[in-house]
Amino acid sequence: MNVLPFESRLRIVAALVEGASIRTTERLTGVHRDTIMRFGILAGDACARLHDRLVRNVHAALIECDEIWTFVAKKQKRVTTADRAEAGDQYVFTAVDAVSKLLISYRVGKRTSETADAFMGDLRARILGSPQITTDAWAGYPEAVDLHFGRAVDFATVEKNYAVGDPTPEASRRYSPTAVRRVTKTAISGSPDMEKASTSYVERANLTWRMSIRRFTRLTNAFSRRVRNLEAAFALQAAYYNFARARVHDTLRVTPAMQAGVTDHVWSLPELVEAALAAVPLPPTSPPPVGLTAAQAKGEGRGTTSRGATHGLRIIQGRRR
Repeated sequence: MNVLPFESRLRIVAALVEGASIRTTERLTGVHRDTIMRFGILAGDACARLHDRLVRNVHAALIECDEIWTFVAKKQKRVTTADRAEAGDQYVFTAVDAVSKLLISYRVGKRTSETADAFMGDLRARILGSPQITTDAWAGYPEAVDLHFGRAVDFATVEKNYAVGDPTPEASRRYSPTAVRRVTKTAISGSPDMEKASTSYVERANLTWRMSIRRFTRLTNAFSRRVRNLEAAFALQAAYYNFARARVHDTLRVTPAMQAGVTDHVWSLPELVEAALAAVPLPPTSPPPVGLTAAQAKGEGRGTTSRGATHGLRIIQGRRR
């Protein structure tokens, strides 16, 4: 029975939270990619439970919400009726405290009213009082906010209008958006402070996810093949961002969890991994598949294993009856 040592688990987590891909992590740690994938799901689920347990009763006066786009298996334009329901566009809904920069709540799913409802319900369960909430102008937010926070909550939306793009073929291949022409702020309910109505902090956090989670990085061949893997990868990064990011926030000089009063110190990476896995049974990891060595592939020493035992075919002399 092979058990992945804690040091190896730690090296895997360290590589993944710094934006390394699965195969890069395999090369850095010497652990087979299948084992890395299995442990990534285990660690991600554990971090999700850690977040659910610790990020509670948060005092947040200003909350910004947004969605970050990604995809599972294939991009939406290539999805067919034969594909799984989870294939195509997926979004991670995030809620960030504009003061402490704490990632309070997140939810992975399609950009639907059902996902927005579950997201707002989770956010409501984690905070105290009645904060001011700012989202973009997507139509799914008002009903979800009204359902879980009530019509008296201070709620505003921010809509950005972009300039008409350049019609040239070169412009159609350019990734960066056109310039913002104007920003429209709208008070939806309550009496929000429109000067503080913004989505800048949560959009900046989106950049952190893009840079720190390989499967979110634009213009690469890295992507999630299953929602399960996507959820685990984001949960792992969320716990690292809130509690243990080595380079603490430039303005606050502390981690978001410290600024929000969730913890009183910067967690080390071993502390985070130990705390997350404390209540999770660690199953043994199966050894990676072993193929032919280079010498065996060339026909040298065929039938001999690393232990010296001889395998392969044995010719038995006999005659046909």
